Amino acid sequence: MIHRTRRDFLKAGSAAAAALAVTLRTLAWASEPDKVNVWGTFRDRRHAALEPLEWKPAKQVAANAIQLDTGAAKQEILGFGAAITEASAYMLSRLSDAERAPVMRDLFASDAMALNVCRTCIGSSDYATKMYSYDESTEPDPELKAFSIDHDKEFYLPILREARKQNPDLFLFSSPWSPPAWMKPNHSMLGGAMRKQSFDPYARYFIKFLEAYKAEGVDIAAVTIQNETDAEQEGHMSACLWAQEQEMEFAARFLAPSLRKTGLGTKIWLLDHNYSLWGRAIDELSDPSVYEAVDGIAWHGYVGEPSAMTRVHDAFPAKNAYWTEGGPDINQPDYQTDFTKWADQFNGILNNWARCITAWNIALDEKGKPDIGPFSCGGVITIDNATHKITTSGQYWAFAHYSKHVKRGAKVFATNALGDTGVGSELSHTGFRNPDGSYAVVLANKGAEKQVQLVIGEKTLDVDLPADSVHTLQWS
Repeated sequence: MIHRTRRDFLKAGSAAAAALAVTLRTLAWASEPDKVNVWGTFRDRRHAALEPLEWKPAKQVAANAIQLDTGAAKQEILGFGAAITEASAYMLSRLSDAERAPVMRDLFASDAMALNVCRTCIGSSDYATKMYSYDESTEPDPELKAFSIDHDKEFYLPILREARKQNPDLFLFSSPWSPPAWMKPNHSMLGGAMRKQSFDPYARYFIKFLEAYKAEGVDIAAVTIQNETDAEQEGHMSACLWAQEQEMEFAARFLAPSLRKTGLGTKIWLLDHNYSLWGRAIDELSDPSVYEAVDGIAWHGYVGEPSAMTRVHDAFPAKNAYWTEGGPDINQPDYQTDFTKWADQFNGILNNWARCITAWNIALDEKGKPDIGPFSCGGVITIDNATHKITTSGQYWAFAHYSKHVKRGAKVFATNALGDTGVGSELSHTGFRNPDGSYAVVLANKGAEKQVQLVIGEKTLDVDLPADSVHTLQWS
């Protein structure tokens, strides 16, 4: 039991009472919120339906209660998903039709995992069967005469079409890891930097990619200019450095005008890199021409804290935040069981204005392959090379608590811990109101077993949380 002084108790109780008074004044229910459906992941349970709970009249508010302020609506959710890299598409394509059908349905169907925001690669990433671009000319080719997406027609595009068949509302965005080698001073897709004289043909390269994919039945809704603009990766994989002023000029003077001219409607997201570069994002958006050209910022979660997204949002509230990469390490012993870690991270992302969470590879083999890079990533699912057995990661089960319950168009609302919770950062929470008026709250408890009280309107709800657990609560 956590020791509290009388002063601590009175202070926390006063805060709770004040917050409750606010909810009583500002929140009203269209109907009584009695039954709450619950799903939990802990110990041997995976997104398992648990006994429903019931809201009760708020006779007493716990000092560590969580206030659900549904009137404090924040960003609109686009969705959840993962990158369908060329490596992922290859692994999925190796399954027979009969083996692949249930996997694709489970991942994408609206009544299953319902993943609906996925990333694709413009040419090869580090997770590919080979390194390639869409213009493999050995000489400068500014007219793009050698442009071709034929490589992607074998299995990449078919898998993307299958995914969209399962989920017609699938939102796809695409990122390049490197321009074609001839556009760079080092004449290689491995590392190096972008050259300014290649901006015009590179903008046309983007357009040809988008139009070619569209002709194949795969519309791309957004693009980033460069995966991890500030990472050269020491020449170990497809990569390209972009100076800040270069990314700004390319977005505003080349790519955005080219997109407007075609009428494709594809959005531009800047940065596509870590939280630690939030200052760069603010500087770029401070330029009026860049601000007009782009829809928002794409973020990775490897370095820094998600509060960086709030810093950028506060400076430019009309620009969107998208979380576009982060995934498990196949070599970690908790690869299949780190669901609470991921749900806690997802709560932090969503509470800092991100409209989507898109993980890294959706599928890889048991060794985290195929790849052409130095990293040991794992897939959201693993497909065993020999047996084709499917193994789910902890990240997969974390996603289930969001993607199965939070619909596109949902609004994040504030969930405020009252007083001293006594648990530090062990318990995190995010709330959502769906377009149909239903509510969902996700609780991630990284610590020991505990009970938490939720407060909304004139109601309270007591929830028992096992150690290392994720719970979704949903009600109408």
